[in-house]
Amino acid sequence: MTSVVQPVWYVYLVRTVNQSLYCGISLDAHKRFAQHCAGKGARFFSTSPAQALVYVEECVDKSTALRREVAIKRLPKAAKEQLVLTQIHQLLDKESFK
Repeated sequence: MTSVVQPVWYVYLVRTVNQSLYCGISLDAHKRFAQHCAGKGARFFSTSPAQALVYVEECVDKSTALRREVAIKRLPKAAKEQLVLTQIHQLLDKESFK
């Protein structure tokens, strides 16, 4: 019996020039960020260009990513900023163990 490997999906946050946070999902968050920087994709960036990919969260499948995206979009901005800070601290902690 052949098993089908599900692709990994990502939920991501992009900070814009006006400091807004855009939440989206993609199979490749870095590639999608590059598209946003190039002005392709979401109309959200027509008023304030993408500045930085500030948060990336791995999800097991598209359905999970979509649910997580909705949950993040419902958060107040302060909670989204806390997600960003938590991920930065986790990355810094990993670097300190190298």
